[in-house]
Amino acid sequence: MSPTPIPISLFAETQQQLLRQEHEAEVSSSTLASTAASVSAATRRTLQATGYALTGLVLSQCRTGLGGRVVGEFGADAAVSAKNADGESGKGGEPRLGAHGIRVGDVVRVNEVGSSTKKVGKEKGMEKGAKGPEGVVTRVGERSVWVAFGQRGGGGRSKEDDEAIEELWGKKLWVIKLANDVTYRRMNQTMEKMAKMSESDHTHFMRVAFGHTTPLQPDYDAIGAVEFNDPTLNDSQKAAIRFALASRDIALIHGPPGTGKTHTLIELILQMVQRKLRVLVCGPSNISVDNIVERLAPKKVPVVRIGHPARLLPSVLEHSLEVLTHTSDAASIVRDVRKEIEQKQASIRKTRFGREKRAIYEDLKALRREFRERESKCVDNLVRESNVVLATLHGAGGHQLKNQKFDVVVIDEASQALEAQCWISLLSASKVVLAGDHLQLPPTVKSAVQKSKDAATQAKTEKGDAVNDNDKGVLGKVSLETTMFDRLLSMHGEGIKRMLTTQYRMHETIMRFPSDELYESKLMAGEAVKARLLKDLPYEVEETDDTKEPLVFWDTQGGDFPEKTEDNEVGQKEALLGESKSNEMEAMIVAKHVENLVQTGLKPEDIAVITPYNGQLAILSQMLRERYPGIELGSVDGFQGREKEAVIVSLVRSNSEHEVGFLGEKRRLNVAMTRPKRHLCVCGDSETISKGSGFLKRWMAFLEENADLRYPDAGELL
Repeated sequence: MSPTPIPISLFAETQQQLLRQEHEAEVSSSTLASTAASVSAATRRTLQATGYALTGLVLSQCRTGLGGRVVGEFGADAAVSAKNADGESGKGGEPRLGAHGIRVGDVVRVNEVGSSTKKVGKEKGMEKGAKGPEGVVTRVGERSVWVAFGQRGGGGRSKEDDEAIEELWGKKLWVIKLANDVTYRRMNQTMEKMAKMSESDHTHFMRVAFGHTTPLQPDYDAIGAVEFNDPTLNDSQKAAIRFALASRDIALIHGPPGTGKTHTLIELILQMVQRKLRVLVCGPSNISVDNIVERLAPKKVPVVRIGHPARLLPSVLEHSLEVLTHTSDAASIVRDVRKEIEQKQASIRKTRFGREKRAIYEDLKALRREFRERESKCVDNLVRESNVVLATLHGAGGHQLKNQKFDVVVIDEASQALEAQCWISLLSASKVVLAGDHLQLPPTVKSAVQKSKDAATQAKTEKGDAVNDNDKGVLGKVSLETTMFDRLLSMHGEGIKRMLTTQYRMHETIMRFPSDELYESKLMAGEAVKARLLKDLPYEVEETDDTKEPLVFWDTQGGDFPEKTEDNEVGQKEALLGESKSNEMEAMIVAKHVENLVQTGLKPEDIAVITPYNGQLAILSQMLRERYPGIELGSVDGFQGREKEAVIVSLVRSNSEHEVGFLGEKRRLNVAMTRPKRHLCVCGDSETISKGSGFLKRWMAFLEENADLRYPDAGELL
C-alpha cells in the first residue's frame, strides 16, 4: 500500500510555525542569562551546574580566525580554578576548568564578573543590558574555551566588537549561553525555500521523502562485487554498506548502541569515493562530524571540514578550513594580511592615546574586509577540489557550500537532528543515507507540546487558505520531535532500512534487556566484550562483589528513600531547575557505590554517574565532584553517544502515588542502560518505577531476576 502523500509546502509552513514556537521557548529559557544585571556568585555557580554558564575565566590569548574574526582563548583563572586530586592545578601548574555544559557551537556572551550594564546598553551590535561581546564557542578543552566573536549574526564584525574584546584583558570573566538564532535562521530560510518551491522544482528524493512516489529498487548489479577495505567488518555491517551503495535514493542504517555505526559509515564513504562519487557528510553536532574526520583522515582521502573542529587533534585540524587557509598552496593569498592584522592587534595594547587607537581600529576594519575577500577565494578552491566535504547540518547552509553539487549526502546521528535541520543540506540532494538509532532520544525540544494540527491550521490561515480534513490528518503527526529517520521509516517501512546487529560495547547481561525489548532480540555481543568485567581491566582492580558483577540493582522500595521536589529558594535557580526532582538518600547510595568501586582500584575517570534529573545532578555534584575530580557526572540526555567502563544510574523517583514522570520515556532509559561496557549499577525504587508502564514493569522484573539485587539500609547511610 502506497503511503499517504504529505503536501510539501504545507509541511514546510507547519515546520516554520513549530520552529517559531521552539525558538521563543529557547529565548525565554535563556532570558535569565540575557537579562541578569549583576549576577551573584551563587547564581553563577547554579548556571554552571545546569549547563548555562562557565565561570572563573580570564582572557589568555587572541588570534585571527576564519572570516577574519577575533578568536579569544579563555583559560581558567588560577585564583579560582578547580584543583585536581593532588591539590595541584594540573600539568605545569596550569589550572583546569570546572565541570560545565558549554559546548562547541553554543552562542555565548562574555561578561565581566560584577560589572554594571549602564554604559554598554546603547552600543551598536549588542542587546540592551548586555555586558560584553557575543560569539560562538569554537573549541572546548580541559583548560580553555575558544570563542570566535562577531559570528552570532553570521555577518561581519563591528568596531565596537573589537574594542569590547580589547577591554577584556586582565579582567575576571564568565561566559553565559544565549539562544542560538543562527541555527534557527538557517532552518527557517530552508523551510521558506521549500514552501515556495513549485512542483517542478521538487527533486525525486523530495517526492520520495513526502510520499509522492515510492523509493526505487536498489540496483545491486550496478555496484558489482564489493571489495571491502576493512577486513574486520561483520556481516550486518557489510550488508548495510552494500544496501546503501545499491540504493538509488534513500537508505537508512540503523545502528543500536555500540554496533559500530561510524565504523560502517567510514567504509561506505571510502566505497563511494572509489566509485568517483562526491560526498557531503553531515551530523547535528561538531563532535559527530569530527569523529568521522578523525577516522577518515588516515585513509588519505582528500577531505575538507567546514566550520571549526571541536578537538585539537592534528588529524582533524589539518583538514579544517581554518588550517587549510594557513597551510595549503592557496593559503599564501591570505597569509600576509593575517600577519598584518595580528601586528595591528598587538599594537593596540601599546597605544595610550584614544585618537591613535581609533585609527588602528579603522585600519583593522579595512584589513578584515580584504582578508575576507581573499579568504573566500581560497576557501572556494579548497572545497571545489575535495571529494569529501564534512560539515554540521547547519554549517552546510554556509556560504562555503553555495552552488556545490554532491552525488550523495550522508547524515550521521540523523535521529538526533530536527528534520528542518536535515533539509538544509538536502534541498538539491539526489541520494541520501541516514544513519542513527530512532530508539534512543530524539533532539531536545523545549517548546510545549503543541499539536501540529494547530500549527498546520495556523500556517494555512496566515496565507488565507482553507484547511481540509485530509491535510489535518496527514500533518497531525508532524512535530519537531518526529525526526526524518522516524518519518521515512514509518512512511516506507523496513525495506529502506538495514540494522547493525553485533555490538562491541556491553557485557551480554547488560545488553540483554534493551535487545529483547527494543531491538527484536537481534543484538549479539561481540566475542571480546560479552563476558568482560571490571576485574578484567588492563590495570589492577581487586576482585569484589562489585567488580565481578556486570549488573547491580540497589532497590530502595519501602519508602525510606523518598524523592523531593527542589524547594527553589532562589528565584533564578527555580527558573533553571524548574520542578526538578532529587533524592538525597538515593544519592548517598550512589556515593557509597562509587567509593566502593574506587577502593578496588578502579580509576574515577572510568566511572560515570548519570541521572535524568538536574536537581539530583546538583546533589551528586556536591557529594562527588571534589572528592573524585576525574569522575563524569551528567544527565542521561547529555550522555547519549558516550560510554564508560562503569555507569551508575540514579532513577530518583520514589513516591506513594507511584508517579514516574518522564522516566516513562523508554528511549531515555534505553540511553541510560546502554552506556556501560563492564558494569551497570541501577539505584531506584522498584515499587514506584514498576507502576509507571509495562516497559518499566518488565525492566524491574528483569533486574530482580538478573542483577545482583541489594536492599540498602537507610540507618547505615545517615
